[in-house]
Amino acid sequence: MVEERGTSLETTTEQGPARVHLHEARGEPNGSLLLTHGAGGGVGAKDLAAIATELPRAGWTVALVEMPWRVAGKKVAPMPPKLDAAWREIVAAVRCELPGRLVMGGRSAGARVACRLAEELGVDGVLCLSFPLLPAGKPPQKSRIGELVLPVYAGLPVHVVQGKRDPFGGPGHVRRALAGEGVEIDGERVRVDEAPGRHAFTDGAAVAALVCGHAGSPPAG
Repeated sequence: MVEERGTSLETTTEQGPARVHLHEARGEPNGSLLLTHGAGGGVGAKDLAAIATELPRAGWTVALVEMPWRVAGKKVAPMPPKLDAAWREIVAAVRCELPGRLVMGGRSAGARVACRLAEELGVDGVLCLSFPLLPAGKPPQKSRIGELVLPVYAGLPVHVVQGKRDPFGGPGHVRRALAGEGVEIDGERVRVDEAPGRHAFTDGAAVAALVCGHAGSPPAG
């Protein structure tokens, strides 16, 4: 069930309500970008807010999703299986509200969810902001590259934007990890960009510019 409240949609999940903030494309839409936040923040993050401001000007509808745990006021995100279950319900509920081809993604834990479910949910591309490649306190062999390559192996375009000094893996770490999996970073099908900051970007406008500048739109086939 989806209930519309102004520019927001509230949808029910088995874990409680989720909230989707819609920023409609100006003019004829090129497609839609569905984004969610990380495990320690919300949709007010600098990069998400800047993308929601800038992409509609480029003809993309942007939907920012507050996950159920965040709407409920909890400070700690649930484990990945619960995140994935909620995301499936949210996408199914709001997809009819999103025009054109659909790109989904998120920052940090939200990027992981998008990678895990992209093929299953039949989207057209994935946007990863601050993908947490190297888990804190874990040895390098515990890299999460296996999640990041899932949409690549499914033939979907993937755009990764990493903070220059991200302790969970900067752009160089991501490029080397992808190369180690035999993935060619060609700038079109797979692209890795550097943005100012650490895991939390310091310049949301710079991130939005990178997203907008990728062939004039987020990744799409």
